[in-house]
Amino acid sequence: MALGRRGTSWERLCQDALRLPGVELGTSYRTPALHVRKKLLARLREDGETVALRVDFLDRDMLLAADPAAFFLTDHYRGYPWILLRLDKVRHASALEVLERAWRTAAPRRLVAEGVRPPRSGKASR
Repeated sequence: MALGRRGTSWERLCQDALRLPGVELGTSYRTPALHVRKKLLARLREDGETVALRVDFLDRDMLLAADPAAFFLTDHYRGYPWILLRLDKVRHASALEVLERAWRTAAPRRLVAEGVRPPRSGKASR
């Protein structure tokens, strides 16, 4: 799991997630969400402080054990391949890592083959 300062925001998570090919902003259950080809990857929950993220069960168990301050479950999500994260407790790099794994699972193979776009440098290309 990535180390670093704790805490991130939905906006920052979205900004970085949109670098993944095919990721789009949308809604789910009337809340802001991230999708790839209409498949839900993550959504901001109604409280505005937690995010539901797609994750396989093995990864979910490891995340819950490794960082219970940041990752948790409610009974509603227990039977589904999702995990909840607290935006103020999670390390941004950790959240992004879980989101990228969700993308690799949900995205079509062609998009995954394109890989991750490099971050914008802020400089105009010549």
